[in-house]
Amino acid sequence: MRSLRGWVFLLPGLLWLAAFFLAPLVVMICYSLWDFHGGRIVAEWSLDNYRTFFERTPLLIALKNSLEVTLLTTAFSIALGYPLAYVLAYRIPRHWQWLAIAMAILPFWTSYLVRSYSWLLVLADGGVVNGALIGLGVIDEPLSMSTGRGATVLGFTHFFTMLLTLTIYVNLIQINPGYRAAAADLGAPPWKIFLAVTLPLSLPGVAVGVFLTFVIAMGDYITPQILGGGDDMLMAQAIMLYVGRLGNFPMSSALGLILMVVVSFAFLACGRWLKTDRI
Repeated sequence: MRSLRGWVFLLPGLLWLAAFFLAPLVVMICYSLWDFHGGRIVAEWSLDNYRTFFERTPLLIALKNSLEVTLLTTAFSIALGYPLAYVLAYRIPRHWQWLAIAMAILPFWTSYLVRSYSWLLVLADGGVVNGALIGLGVIDEPLSMSTGRGATVLGFTHFFTMLLTLTIYVNLIQINPGYRAAAADLGAPPWKIFLAVTLPLSLPGVAVGVFLTFVIAMGDYITPQILGGGDDMLMAQAIMLYVGRLGNFPMSSALGLILMVVVSFAFLACGRWLKTDRI
């Protein structure tokens, strides 16, 4: 009876997962194994779509570009987010931390689309960055910075730095302060305390932030479309190309599943640190 009652409570969640995750995934898998001829979907089972992906160089380049942009974004976001999270957790008094966090995330209350277009204006030929460089005499003519891989990485980093900051901050404040105090009592200098105590115990927060950054950046379409300038096509743009312009749902489904496999490997890579029992 108790077991039956447990299944009753689980049933709504299981039905939700089946209807909005499992069923769409099955449909997507079926579509990826069908063909597309003459503008129509032909329900003939084959692996042609996957074969096309590995034989068509632009699609492989799109995956390579997505991985490079995502890894660069993750690296820069960690480099900026970790020090900020450390300052919030250990250098700002606890009763002021909520205000500091609120001020840090305040710009992110605006639309994601608006922020991407804002970077387009900031990096434009007549934008703030070029204006400052020309005013300082560093350059004589405006640099073309508003579009391209650098602009895409910058736009991504602007968003994901705060995401990583929050995940790392939550991890840092959960570390038992007695560990750091014990290391200090034993004569460890601050840098040694950080490397031997704080950093290892904060890796779960870093891993969570890295995984979220990887997942969102790999599947993001808006920022590369606005800031990329069409120079480097990413996987999300390739999928939208097959859906929006060609109406080739079988091929786009195959690309989506390939992207899902890549993200799954990222999850497995971060899985070692996605546990919190170290804290």
